[in-house]
Amino acid sequence: MDPAAPRNLRILVVDDHELFRAGLRQLLDRIDSLTVVGEASSGADVLSAVERLAPDVVLMDIGMPGTDGIEATRTLLARHPRVAVVMLTADDNDDSIVAAVRAGARGYLVKGAGLDDVRRAITAVSQGGALFGPEAAARLLAQVRRPTPEREPFPDLTPREMAVLTMLADGRNNAHIANEFGLSMKTVRNYLSRIFSKLQVADRAEAAVRARRAGLGS
Repeated sequence: MDPAAPRNLRILVVDDHELFRAGLRQLLDRIDSLTVVGEASSGADVLSAVERLAPDVVLMDIGMPGTDGIEATRTLLARHPRVAVVMLTADDNDDSIVAAVRAGARGYLVKGAGLDDVRRAITAVSQGGALFGPEAAARLLAQVRRPTPEREPFPDLTPREMAVLTMLADGRNNAHIANEFGLSMKTVRNYLSRIFSKLQVADRAEAAVRARRAGLGS
């Protein structure tokens, strides 16, 4: 055990796959300084679970149906900014990393990370720091250093979200967007959910109108 690690950190595990939650819980139980105080199976359940269980750190799956990990993190930290979130993902890409940071996550781990990686991430975020895997850190740095256009109609959107919104403005359906970018339908729906939230619109029609007014689409 790392002698520098704080004692008795309370951990909440959030993932829509029961087997993954069980496996992660077994992993965390091997770390003496941690206590898993509970689990949640959806992003919609995160806020109530946090208010009931008072965890120090939330390990949050990024890709859940309905309310995904990005939106759940944003909602959670608006109410409980002292809770630290480590994002867990099977999809290690630039857009996910940027979205996680913008939502307030202080850690980012690929599913399948080893015990030491998980322990270091939890320890870092619980002490007010941040920890991203080497590849995630390099990609995040590249995003920060990328030149920014003088005018961005929707600065909160990631480059991939802007591309999806542009296709939405062109009237493309989810299947077309998925085929264009090589994404699953679930991933497309997650992108759209984040876009609607950031634009504060109710549906794709309203998002398309805003996008076309901003000059997106053909």
